[in-house]
Amino acid sequence: MKYKAIVFDWDGTLMDSISKIVESMQTSAKQLGFAVPDYDQAKNVIGISLLPALKQLFNIQDDEHAMELFHTYKEHFKDHAQISSPLFEGAVELLEELTQRGYILAVATGKARLGLQHNWYHSQTEHFFSVSRTADDAESKPSPDMLMQILAELDLPAEQVLMVGDTTYDMAMAEAINMDRIGVSFGVHNADALQKHTPLAVINRLDELLLHI
Repeated sequence: MKYKAIVFDWDGTLMDSISKIVESMQTSAKQLGFAVPDYDQAKNVIGISLLPALKQLFNIQDDEHAMELFHTYKEHFKDHAQISSPLFEGAVELLEELTQRGYILAVATGKARLGLQHNWYHSQTEHFFSVSRTADDAESKPSPDMLMQILAELDLPAEQVLMVGDTTYDMAMAEAINMDRIGVSFGVHNADALQKHTPLAVINRLDELLLHI
C-alpha cells in the first residue's frame, strides 16, 4: 500500500452536520444582536476551530464579545445535538473496507473533543480510529499542527499518510507539509476551491476514495 494511514476531517466529510452548525451560528448571532450571516457566509468558516471561526465570521476583535458568542453557540449546538447528525451515505462501509485492508485511520477536526466523542458515540464509529486531534488539542486549521501531531504519534512520514477533507483548510494544512490530499465535493467548499490546493482528486462520493489509494 502506498499509504499506511488515512486522516479524515469530520464535519462535511464523514458527517452531514453543516446545516446544524450554520443554524446554531445564526441563532446565536440573533440572540446576541450580531448581524445574522447568511447560509453561505456561515458555512464558509466551518472547518476552522470554533473561536477563530466566529471571530472571522463576525469580524470580532474583542475577546470578551468573542467568548460570549462562543459560549452561546455551544449552548445552541448542544440543544440541536441531542440527536447526532447522520453520516454521509457510504461512510461506515468505507471505514469498514479501509480497516479490513489494514489502513490506520485518524481524525483531524475543528470540533471540540467533547463534540467528536458525542458524534462517535451516536454513530458507533470510534473503534475505527486509532488517533484523533481536535480543536482542544492543536492549533486551528489551516495550521498543519494537527497533522504533525498525528504523524508524530503514528511515527510515520507525511508521504505515507493521506488527508481527506471537504475544505480548503484541510487541503492547505496537508499541502503545508507535502502530504497527499483528496477533497470531497459534497461538504463546505466546492471542487474549484479545493483544486487550488492541488489535491490528487476531488471525489463526489465517499466510495470513490478506494479508486485513489
